[in-house]
Order: sequence, then structure tokens, then C-alpha cells
Amino acid sequence: MTRSISLLLFGLIFLSSCETNTILKDNYDIPDAKWLIKDSPSFDFEITDAQATYNVFYNVRNNRNYLYHNLYLTHYLTDSKGKILHQHLDEIILFDQVTGKPSGEGLGDIYDHKVLAFKDFKFPQKGKYKIKISQYMRQNPLLDIVSAGFSIEKNLP
Repeated sequence: MTRSISLLLFGLIFLSSCETNTILKDNYDIPDAKWLIKDSPSFDFEITDAQATYNVFYNVRNNRNYLYHNLYLTHYLTDSKGKILHQHLDEIILFDQVTGKPSGEGLGDIYDHKVLAFKDFKFPQKGKYKIKISQYMRQNPLLDIVSAGFSIEKNLP
């Protein structure tokens, strides 16, 4: 009995001492896996440490029926006043162009991709921010993209 109590206490202390570095992890579920060009989901988050650097990742989930090997996405990072701090068009490779093998992790016919959008970004100040994502494939609707979003992770010293 005392050994299980000791293990439980150790586990609780260990878990409470772990610092999470994830600031944002959010996805937009695309209705019926049909991403309209006009749909540009945005995600709000807050930065409490402006001295740190952050890595920003795209989170993309697609199904096996997606017609292309790649996906073009544009992100827009804005401050609380709407000023664009970072914007870029990126190509995400979802399948090997030659073999057709999915590049993400999958279960069944759904594949998840976590792809670096930008690295070691330093926010100008503490506060609220917004990041928006748009598909740039020019197909309307773009079929078989199930969800899209972002993960923002603080670089730990």
C-alpha cells in the first residue's frame, strides 16, 4: 500500500514539474472535407513571454482520396491591432510524387501532417495575436482536406 502511494506521489510531482511549451494547438474541421476558398479560419492566442522564440507548425489532415501530392497554404500572423507580422505562401507535401506514399502519419485512410511554417519567431511584445490560414490551390472547393490549423510551440532553453 505504501509503495503505491509513493509511486502516485512521485507521478504527481513529476507531472506538475513538466513545463508545457505548446501555446496553441487548434484545428478547423472543414465541413464535408470541402475547403472553400472563402473559408480562412483564424485562431486567437496569447503570448506571455516576448523574450522567447517560437516555432509555428501547420497541422493538416487529409484523406487518401486527395487528388494532389501537395497543398499550397498561406498564413497571416497579426497582432491585436490587425498589423500583419508574418505572411507566407508555403507548399506542404502530402504524398510522395513518384510513389504516392503519404508523408504524414495515418490511420486507415486519414493522414496527419505537422509541418514547420516558420522557425524561431520572436513576438514583438506580450499580448494577443491571431493566425489565419487560407488554401491557395485555386480549386473551389478543394476536396478531401479534413482539417487545417496550427501548433505554436515555445522554444525551451
